[in-house]
Amino acid sequence: MKVLMINGSPHGQGNTNIALKEMEKIFAQEGIETEFVHVGNKDIRGCIACGSCMEKGRCVFEDLVNETAPKFEACDGLVVGSPVYYASANATLVAFLDRLFYSTRFDKTMKVGASVVAARRGGLSSTFDELNKFFTICGMPVASGQYWNSIHGRSQGEALEDQEGLQSMRTLARNMAFLMKSIALGKEQFGLPEKEKPVRTNFVR
Repeated sequence: MKVLMINGSPHGQGNTNIALKEMEKIFAQEGIETEFVHVGNKDIRGCIACGSCMEKGRCVFEDLVNETAPKFEACDGLVVGSPVYYASANATLVAFLDRLFYSTRFDKTMKVGASVVAARRGGLSSTFDELNKFFTICGMPVASGQYWNSIHGRSQGEALEDQEGLQSMRTLARNMAFLMKSIALGKEQFGLPEKEKPVRTNFVR
C-alpha cells in the first residue's frame, strides 16, 4: 500500500513537514510506503476553466499537477498538509489541488484522504474543513484522528514542542492505515459501491 503526502508549505523543513514526518513514521511501522511531493515552493497557477482536461484527460498547463496525477491515481491514500494563512490554506496548494482533482478523470472512490494543518494559533479548523472538501466531493473517505488534525508552531521546528499535536498525527496515521487496509479487504470481497448516473441540477432557470 502507498500513501502520497503533499506538503503545501513554502518551507520544506517547517512545521507542516514535522506533522507529515510524524505520520510517515507510523506508516512505515504499518508496512505502508510513502512518497512526498513538495508543492508550496513551486510556481503553480490556478485553474482557468478552459475545459481542455475534459478532452485530454490532463491539465493544459504542464507542471507539477500533471507530474503528480499518476502518483495520485496509483496511491491508496492521500495526505495533504498546509500551513494556515489568513484562516485558510496556502494559495499555491489550493491552486494545485483545484487543478489536480478537476483535471484527473480516474475514479477516486474509496481512496482515503486526510488533511493536516499547522499554525501559530488560529484558523486551523477552517483550513482543515477547506481541505477535506476536496476528498468528499469525489467519494474519498476522510480519515480522522483524536482531534482536528492540527499542530501548533510559528518558528521553524516549534511544532516539535506540541506533544498533543504530534500524538494527533500518530493517531491519524494509525487510523488511516487501518481504514486503507479495511477498504482493501472490503473491495476484494464486495467490490466498490454501485454508482448512479450523476444528476446535475442548475439553480438558475
